[in-house]
Amino acid sequence: MKHYSRPVLFLAALIICSALVSCAQVTPVKECLTGEPYGFLHGIIHGFITPVSFVAKLFGDDTAIYAVNNTGAWYDFGFLIGSSGWGFLAGNRSKRR
Repeated sequence: MKHYSRPVLFLAALIICSALVSCAQVTPVKECLTGEPYGFLHGIIHGFITPVSFVAKLFGDDTAIYAVNNTGAWYDFGFLIGSSGWGFLAGNRSKRR
């Protein structure tokens, strides 16, 4: 078996991923912008339940991971805080005794 260098494998993976993503269906954003926009607290909640949302998204198309109808930077900040909580929880468990 021939061994390829890391840059060649990375480039091949990048091309394959780009080809797969280019086939994704796009939903018009205007259909998602109804009702009250989600704010900072919703961003924290949505970020915290990201792993559960991801698994649900794998088995069905009716689950979203990120709310398109949001307040902008504050929702993004809350989402970042909520999703980074998983890293802190995992880091506390991995300490050697």
